[in-house]
Amino acid sequence: MSVEVPVLETERLLLRGHSLDDFPYLSAMWADSSVTRFIREKPFTREESWARLLRYRGHWSLLGYGYWALIEKSTGNFVGESGFGDFHRDIEPSLEGTPEIGWVLACNAHGKGYATEAVRAIVAWGDAHFGAKPTACIIAPENLLSIRVAGKNGYREIQRTTYHGNPTIMFQRGGSKA
Repeated sequence: MSVEVPVLETERLLLRGHSLDDFPYLSAMWADSSVTRFIREKPFTREESWARLLRYRGHWSLLGYGYWALIEKSTGNFVGESGFGDFHRDIEPSLEGTPEIGWVLACNAHGKGYATEAVRAIVAWGDAHFGAKPTACIIAPENLLSIRVAGKNGYREIQRTTYHGNPTIMFQRGGSKA
């Protein structure tokens, strides 16, 4: 399956498929410890960021959904990424087969409401694409800003668990547990 990444627009953001030109910005964002502090103990290497970029494109090709690059309309700058994935995480309960939404913003885009704006557009796309199928996300308990973004977009806590040995909260939107 080869799928063209749909372009979404919000008031201030353009959401489009990742390109090779995004790699330096994506890599710099994931190398910033203030960006990754709630995601893992250390920033991502350039090699790991490259694998992320390939994974994003692969999701669209294999599953018909994936991540978008977030572009600030007023400047044309890459400010983050958000979308749905199926990461086959080693987590209980399993999320396999459930589209998992995620978002991350470069530090210079923090505090502007871009995460809520992007997630709102992506959730609307997901509602049209997935229908009644639930979607999920996992967030570190300390990441209060992301928990707020999830709540504003209809995600509700369904369980506390661990992922890679760290406390994690599972959220779901839609389905029987929401």
